[in-house]
Amino acid sequence: MLHSCYWANAAIAAAKTSHAESSSENVIQLLRARGLIQDTTNDALEKVAGSETLSVYCGFDPTAESLHLGNLLGIIVLTWFQRCGHRPVALLGGATGRVGDPSGRSTERPVLSEEEIERNVRGIKRILEQLITSGNGAGPAPQILNNLDWFQGVGLLTFLRDVGKYARVGTMLSRDAVKSRMELDNEGISYTEFTYQLLQGYDFVHLNREHGVRMQIGGSDQMGNIITGLELIRRMNTAGESPSQEACFGLTFPLLTKADGTKMGKSAGGAIWLAADRLSPFKFYQYLLTNVGDAEIMKFLRMLTFVPLEELETLEASMHEPGYRPNTAQRLLAAEVTRFVHGQQGLDQALKATEALAPGSDTALDAETLEAVAESAPSVELHREQVVGQPLTDVMVAIKLQDSKAAARRLIKGGGVRLNNVKVESEQHVLSEEDLIEGRLVLIAAGKKNKMLVRIGS
Repeated sequence: MLHSCYWANAAIAAAKTSHAESSSENVIQLLRARGLIQDTTNDALEKVAGSETLSVYCGFDPTAESLHLGNLLGIIVLTWFQRCGHRPVALLGGATGRVGDPSGRSTERPVLSEEEIERNVRGIKRILEQLITSGNGAGPAPQILNNLDWFQGVGLLTFLRDVGKYARVGTMLSRDAVKSRMELDNEGISYTEFTYQLLQGYDFVHLNREHGVRMQIGGSDQMGNIITGLELIRRMNTAGESPSQEACFGLTFPLLTKADGTKMGKSAGGAIWLAADRLSPFKFYQYLLTNVGDAEIMKFLRMLTFVPLEELETLEASMHEPGYRPNTAQRLLAAEVTRFVHGQQGLDQALKATEALAPGSDTALDAETLEAVAESAPSVELHREQVVGQPLTDVMVAIKLQDSKAAARRLIKGGGVRLNNVKVESEQHVLSEEDLIEGRLVLIAAGKKNKMLVRIGS
């Protein structure tokens, strides 16, 4: 049995090692063992995935400029297919994003402008390029496509004639996303959102015809849309409209939820974004570190990381051993997922910022680290003349870290005051330019927990 001290170090070190199970492993068996399969459309999928190379796609609609933590499961499942030798295809919904998916919603999605949609497409494409094509996975090269490329030149009459005639209204009405909305007395569902499943279904048809894609994956709320695509392929094949005769498949994974049923990836401040300019690597790391309890941590480690299952089993056993360090598993989750999303540099930044805010920390600070913690530590802005050349005791009172200069002097004398994590030795310390990081920031700590970030304003 590995001891807790091993895992305390592994929680940090593991993020510097790319964990990958054998590419010869059957991806369906692997996904099932990790809790990443909700349903499949065909029992033959496991056998086919073990003997043939499949092209597999997952769609991402541009409802915002960044994907969020809930979207990460689709990227992870695609990456597992890639690591097991299959070809991943990420589909940007440049066209379907103009319509809106009713799945999982009780109201109509707000209509975005053309400019917003194009901006969102660019933002999501950058994330997909970073996560799918940057080497996080190993295997066949991925494709990133945009369904606007094949929808923008198709007129309504052409689409109704060539595609709409193969769709059955009764089947479309029976979809859960449609039924739940039609049962609402006031809102119901618009014709626009009602047709969403047909557009997504045609995506599957086009990808099957033009790119040999035989499988679609999505969250559990996407099964109806996936089946629509499979039915279109079958009907169009029967009518001779599509040349492919190979079996096609669908697979859904569970939505990312916590023990109380709430969606993982939501916080009081909104979605947990994957783009660093929307949410810093430090705050991303902190969310994962503090929002998953021991009762559900192993589920999230299996679903959101690439750590081999045998290592996770050893860690789980160690959680019940004497001497287990609390939150060791959470630190492993936060480190692994942050490294996957933000790279080693982003993780290093998050770890350094976390250490900088630890009670009594003596971690060396730089401006980047201080900016990373700015939203998690109280901050105040002062003019340069209010800081440089002023006694530290005066500044501590001015920013309300102490009630009086005498109290500040006593705390300094007792070794309880730090500037930028360096202990202040003199009660007479006067702040100078050398105390400012890049001439604009200084972190003052009074005791182990009370910290204030001072910004030098113009």
